[in-house]
Amino acid sequence: MVDLIVPARPDPGPDGCVLSITPQSAGWDYVGFEVFKLVKGQTLRRATGEQEVCLVLLSGKADVSTNGQSWSGIGERMSVFEQIPPYSVYVPSNDSYNLTALTDLELAVCLAPGKGGHEARLIAPAHVGVEHRGSGNMARLVHNILPESQPADSLLVVEVFTPGGHWSSYPPHKHDRDFLPEESLLEETYYYHTNPGQGFAVQRVYTDDRSLDETLAVNDGEAVLVPRGYHPVSAPPGYDVYYLNVMAGPKRIWKFYNDPAHAWLMPTPTAPR
Repeated sequence: MVDLIVPARPDPGPDGCVLSITPQSAGWDYVGFEVFKLVKGQTLRRATGEQEVCLVLLSGKADVSTNGQSWSGIGERMSVFEQIPPYSVYVPSNDSYNLTALTDLELAVCLAPGKGGHEARLIAPAHVGVEHRGSGNMARLVHNILPESQPADSLLVVEVFTPGGHWSSYPPHKHDRDFLPEESLLEETYYYHTNPGQGFAVQRVYTDDRSLDETLAVNDGEAVLVPRGYHPVSAPPGYDVYYLNVMAGPKRIWKFYNDPAHAWLMPTPTAPR
């Protein structure tokens, strides 16, 4: 069985990479995810090949160009915990991107199969859907960076801020069956930060038959694989938790199924992200 926690490297590689998930390493078919920590002036150049890409500037500023587009000086927040929407760039398959860090930069690279059917574009903060979901100790802030309502072939990208003492991705839900319109099959990664940084999150990943049933303590800078099953998250008191989700599957639609044992916690059909 693949370990569900993917730790960051203690030191960046020559290209700045600190974390890498591929379909091969995860044992699945669709989602890839990388994190780069670049120093000011460092450049990252990649061809997209058969994958579409969403570059999310987690913190810092950069110049970004593709084969036919360029954007200068993008980026605003210096920490994800400023809780303002990020700048991102969508790059289709059969294209390339060239990124130069204007400050120290943490960059998430979200990948999934592409068909080359869309133009490269900037996703500015004003284009990110902002939602306050849940109530009480299930309240959290959601930034819809690349939702299904926006053009892409496979990728769905969202980030979530969970205050200390709160729960998110809750009530527990799953999306591991290609059974539309009731449920869609989507692989998913969670990439975490905590504030303060010595904190941790707790995530459980479990199936109805408990053939998968893992409860994970996740540290700042680590990622979690969700190949199947329900996957709620808890932020311990005193530690705010951030995570970036990347999802993809055979159909680009997010239809979730709540754990029947806990579905009573949802008074309305609001999304549990």
